[in-house]
Amino acid sequence: MRDSLRIALITDAWHPQINGVVTTLTNTRQALERLGHTVELLHPGLFRTWPCPGYPDVGLAFLCGPNLRPLLKSFKPDAIHIATEGAVGYAARRYCRHKGFPFTTSYHSRFPEYLNLRIGFPITVSRTYIRWFHRRSHRVMVATSSLEKELGNRGYSNLTRWSRGVDTLLFRPRDKGFLRDPRPIFMYAGRVAIEKNVEEFLRLDLPGTKYVVGDGPQRESLKQQYPAVRFPGYRQGIELSRYMAAADAFVFPSRTDTFGLVLLEALACGVPVAAYPVAGPLDVIQDPKVGTLDQNLMRAALGCLSLDPRNCRKYAISHSWEYSARQFASNLTMITTPSIFW
Repeated sequence: MRDSLRIALITDAWHPQINGVVTTLTNTRQALERLGHTVELLHPGLFRTWPCPGYPDVGLAFLCGPNLRPLLKSFKPDAIHIATEGAVGYAARRYCRHKGFPFTTSYHSRFPEYLNLRIGFPITVSRTYIRWFHRRSHRVMVATSSLEKELGNRGYSNLTRWSRGVDTLLFRPRDKGFLRDPRPIFMYAGRVAIEKNVEEFLRLDLPGTKYVVGDGPQRESLKQQYPAVRFPGYRQGIELSRYMAAADAFVFPSRTDTFGLVLLEALACGVPVAAYPVAGPLDVIQDPKVGTLDQNLMRAALGCLSLDPRNCRKYAISHSWEYSARQFASNLTMITTPSIFW
């Protein structure tokens, strides 16, 4: 592989969306550019969009192919990576298949399960489409061994690993006096939506104070149902880091995430993680000194209070976005077709 590549990164998830996919792609792009690569990011904001059913803040760029193709032609990438299976990803896949260009893909989230929870869309139908989408990919990148095994059992091939990272300069231990509520402070940070299972955390009879940092379709209803819980809303950057670092335990109630970047962010802040022993947390929390995984989420949350924050920070430092970006670049498949055929 050459030291400097022109990489086309295709995604249906991009700013102003707030989720793990956007965070991953944002940091990967920045790390790739620091390594000397040129990255052209093609996203729904470049095209006309329509709201996604069940996800009104997500724009679907239906029929964007005629506008996407000239962008790829003018950029002439050395490699094409399709990060998502939506309308933009579909248009890029179709173009690659038409031209005979190799491409790679990544499996970021259990979108079939999310659609089923949100609007009742049959899981079998969406799973069939997702499997078809990745079938012609030269490499399907996944974040964890658990997901690799799961997809392999479903018939996926050409699976390879693409780990995740954390910004340990931004997410670091800070003054816990930032929050003055009764302690211990148990915190969830992320999207406030049904697939994140946030209410399971709010039902727990825990001492001290609960915080839910983030926004989403469930925020207002949960805020009304649980008036004792603090809902500061969406936070980012240093402000998010200050909130997370002020917690005593980070509670992650999701059973559907494929990784959970926020787990690494909490650990980098020196905050132990409580979660269910399911794929995602099992792959991230591989040392009992940094978190507690238990089918009893309250027991897991209380167990975090006896863990040493210094071990959490030390664990997170071993995960960097530069390592993640190098791994990503090594998984790409080069386009060898002469540029005149674009």
